[in-house]
Amino acid sequence: MGYREELAAGRVAFAHLIRLWHERNGWSHRVLPALADALDLGRIHNSQLSMLRNGKLASPGPEVFLALGRINQLLASEVRQGQLSETLRARLDGQPELIAALEASALPVQVDGQPVLGPGELLEVFVGQRPPPPAYDLRVSELEAARLSAALAELFTAGRPWRLCREQVLAAYPVPKRQRRERFAAVMAGQRDFTAAELTAELPDLRRTLAALGAAGEDELEPDRFLELLRRRGRDLSGGAEAGGVELAAAIRARLQDLQ
Repeated sequence: MGYREELAAGRVAFAHLIRLWHERNGWSHRVLPALADALDLGRIHNSQLSMLRNGKLASPGPEVFLALGRINQLLASEVRQGQLSETLRARLDGQPELIAALEASALPVQVDGQPVLGPGELLEVFVGQRPPPPAYDLRVSELEAARLSAALAELFTAGRPWRLCREQVLAAYPVPKRQRRERFAAVMAGQRDFTAAELTAELPDLRRTLAALGAAGEDELEPDRFLELLRRRGRDLSGGAEAGGVELAAAIRARLQDLQ
């Protein structure tokens, strides 16, 4: 792989990392820039963060990585089970929204059992020299997108014909945009596959669909776990009995239990 390809892959990986960091903590896009400013840890603008989340910021300055890395290290050292250290609470005096956000969730980006990622490690992810922690890496290759699309259709229909569960599954799919709903229905019916980019973008709403179907709560399957379950199902689509007339949510729950 040439250096341009490495940079492009790193930028995509970093976009997933930032997006999942927010999702796992339930933060708004204002939390990280506000923390950096309030604690004087560096500088990152809301617009920069938005572009990072979408993989569109090609050359962020060093202050961006300094801010994100130092915030990440601070979360690991100054927040424990929703409790902020007295030092951190004092530094955030007058910032009740930031205190509340960290009390609700302050998970750092980290590989279990290893040191938390700082500015240098995050920069290495961005330039493609280090993979993100597995739990923050949801990249899907074009080669596996078709297999995962089939696995999704098999999971959401519980192996039943699409015409028998179409209304129920579409009612659970939370996206109102017509084009995306038509694309989702075509994938469920086996008429087309998601591309890798489409599937990656759809993952949050696909987890919400599963929760709306009553088969699993949205918090029961973390994004990386959900993707791994789909990969397992994709590797063995021939396994499992047909759902027949079983109630859909129960049938999907059975499919999930088979995979765990």
